[in-house]
Amino acid sequence: MTKKTIAQFFVYFLFVTTAFAQAPRSYTSSEILLQLKKLNTVGSVLYVAAHPDDENTRLIAYLANEKCLRTGYLSLTRGDGGQNLIGPEQGVELGVIRTQELLAARRIDGGEQFFTRAYDFGFSKSPEETLQKWNKDSILSDMVWVIRNFRPDIIITRFATDGSGGHGHHTTSAILAEEAFDAAGDSTRFPEQLKHVEVWKPRRLFWNVSTRFQNPNADMSPYIKLDVGGYNPLLGKSYGEIAAESRSMHKSQGFGSAKQRGEYFEYFKSIKGDTANLKDIFEGIDFSWKRVKGGEKIGKEITRMINNYKVQNPSSIGEQLLKLSDGIFLDVWEIQSMWQEKNLLQQKAFEIENIVLNALGINTELISTQTFYSFDETPKFNLEVISRGTNEIDSINYNRHSYLIIKNKLLKQEYIKSEKNKLYDGSPIWLKDGIKENFFLHVNKSIHYRKYEELFSVGFSKKYRSSNNVSSFNAYAYPQYKWVDPEKGELYRPVVITPPVMINVSEDVLVFDGSGKQKILKVIVKAGKDNVNGVLKFTSSDQINTKVIVEEDKFNPKFALAKLTSFNISPLSYNFQFDKKGEEKEFVFYINSPNHSTSQLVNLSAEVDGQTYTKGIKEIKYDHIPVQTLFPEAEVKLVKLDLVKKSKRIGYIPGAGDEVQACISQLGYEVTTLTDDKLTSENLSQYDAIVTGVRAYNTNEKLPSFKQKLMDYVANGGNLIVQYNTNSWAGPLSSDIGPYKFKITRNRITDEEAKVNFLLPNHPVFNSPNKMTEKDFDGWIQERSIYHAGDWDSNYVAPISMTDPYEMTVGGVSPKGKPDNGALIIAKHGKGNFVYTGFVFFRELPAGVPGAYRFMVNLIELGK
Repeated sequence: MTKKTIAQFFVYFLFVTTAFAQAPRSYTSSEILLQLKKLNTVGSVLYVAAHPDDENTRLIAYLANEKCLRTGYLSLTRGDGGQNLIGPEQGVELGVIRTQELLAARRIDGGEQFFTRAYDFGFSKSPEETLQKWNKDSILSDMVWVIRNFRPDIIITRFATDGSGGHGHHTTSAILAEEAFDAAGDSTRFPEQLKHVEVWKPRRLFWNVSTRFQNPNADMSPYIKLDVGGYNPLLGKSYGEIAAESRSMHKSQGFGSAKQRGEYFEYFKSIKGDTANLKDIFEGIDFSWKRVKGGEKIGKEITRMINNYKVQNPSSIGEQLLKLSDGIFLDVWEIQSMWQEKNLLQQKAFEIENIVLNALGINTELISTQTFYSFDETPKFNLEVISRGTNEIDSINYNRHSYLIIKNKLLKQEYIKSEKNKLYDGSPIWLKDGIKENFFLHVNKSIHYRKYEELFSVGFSKKYRSSNNVSSFNAYAYPQYKWVDPEKGELYRPVVITPPVMINVSEDVLVFDGSGKQKILKVIVKAGKDNVNGVLKFTSSDQINTKVIVEEDKFNPKFALAKLTSFNISPLSYNFQFDKKGEEKEFVFYINSPNHSTSQLVNLSAEVDGQTYTKGIKEIKYDHIPVQTLFPEAEVKLVKLDLVKKSKRIGYIPGAGDEVQACISQLGYEVTTLTDDKLTSENLSQYDAIVTGVRAYNTNEKLPSFKQKLMDYVANGGNLIVQYNTNSWAGPLSSDIGPYKFKITRNRITDEEAKVNFLLPNHPVFNSPNKMTEKDFDGWIQERSIYHAGDWDSNYVAPISMTDPYEMTVGGVSPKGKPDNGALIIAKHGKGNFVYTGFVFFRELPAGVPGAYRFMVNLIELGK
């Protein structure tokens, strides 16, 4: 930072790869006053846990808005391995949704969001298993990097190290937080970081005790108590209200929360640091400007501004803040010798710039003329700037031109990016380099923990005059596309850079049964720019084991027949030509399977101007987050099953958005969606089996009212297969599900390779119409089963038992696993069968796991 005679107002325009997009935020006068109070507070707190939705939003809201501390939440993962209550997305796609939900939550409660590069591989029962699957040093390094950058005075963990958090990831987050607390201040730990940052030793580490969640009557007297239920008059809300709004952004997890008002106590256990005999977690820590060398003058000046703040004329502080920034602020900067203090001053300078913009009522937007640009196109934007405060801005200079700014009149100028884009992958930055061993490989430390990646920037200068002074400040804008929806009004979405051509397949997995029937794969090719010509073709992901045989196609001589391993695909390729950007064409490939069981992952590619492109495009759209654009590989898994089936018609009762129904349809069953209307009016005896989607009883309030009709259907010879449901505050059951009593527990088998023991080897589920063996449980992904049955009536049988390597950690000890046979229970009821299963068909079937298909068919065919 250096003093300048004529200050510059730089507006940086960043392409964003985490797909941040929202309407410009306008701040009320009272909110600007709160920003001034935060400017006058020097200190920070970092909250640490494992997943999105683990954070204590009430505490974060209190720390950020009552104590006015810079408050961050470090989530070790992005929640990729969880369930999804609002749609079918799983894995990295769910992680994208939950990342955006966290960012939305932080915009409400005032916190900042950080992550490590850990991939959420699913539920874990112990920290031992978690650390076996994660690279401990890599995750710890990321945590230390955040601490050294964020420089918290206090670190607070959501969970304890004793396993009471009920999840291996939870326990691991506490274990690693304790180690990172020490490592961040040790120059011998991760010394490569010290080229960019300096060591930092936080003052204190606490555990945010959550014992009362399990035991409302627990004795909390040994812990430090803090009332976080206060009311903030500048925001017009209590922290319980803010917390509920923030937590309710976790919609994919069904975490809509009620607003609470009045006192509410949080409790803290001292773990490390100078915590002896404390009565308050903040005791003895100076959060004023006095802690910065020469900073007392800054604090006095900001205090004077707060005391003299004019609610009806917030723009009056603009000149005062800029004078502070160009005067005392620079003087204090020049006497600093420590990196930490200079870094703090840079952060505070950024806060000043934001307050000035808000106080002066300046709104700056960079609006794209279109949503998508190919990487070799020249983007075009409209720069829109308006100054609405009482103190005027004279002019803005950009692109070597100067334009007058007239108060309350919109300046709108065209901007054309002179450089062509060299990068096209507009997907979230952490996906850029893929995943290996449950770890995202993207390693650019300089930007990894920022919300956005800068692909290119544009510099602007702007002069501010008031009382014959000339000052400067910085601001940021992001290129977005804006449109008006007739129902929702003005909307924004990110600008996306795409390949010149994209390939979308109709199915991620094509499953062939034993009928020998030919299947069709539809492929849609989309132009990312004008005048695109090329060739679409199949390739194999395993070139070593693939034999490609080209021969004449008897049905269409101009095409060729490609044989990939044992699957015959016709034709081998298509030529395509597009005149206009955005055009789409559908191409059809005909696929025949071999006689034997096998599977093969095959890829599609498009060759354009000597370059090969292999990506599709997928948009994730939900109202509570910005539109997310991903570029998955254009590939399809071909699976040939050794399979026998007898039934024809299946009814499917939708649940919380899974793809099981579509997967069952691939087997040749005629599958009908059973809506509430159909359940009311139809004769269910026409269906050989009825399957309920995951969490169907949690998400469909009317479903319990159909219990008697469903039980009559079973008694008359039908099969009812109920996939997992939950029974907790987040997903309670209003009534029993089956013909006889059983409970739904939180028991699960997390090891996807756990041995499956057939307790009743002669039961029809293992023998008819398909003989099942242990091999049918090979190749499963993430886990075996969740939300097992428990305490079931004697009319049920449990034909399967499995054991995890570890059971839940208790008191810091992870006992060896015990057999659990609640993943599948079956009851004969009248002439038919009722089945409850926690097996994760919603993961395995879309992944093309052969044994999962054979297992599902045997459940459908019970008694047939």
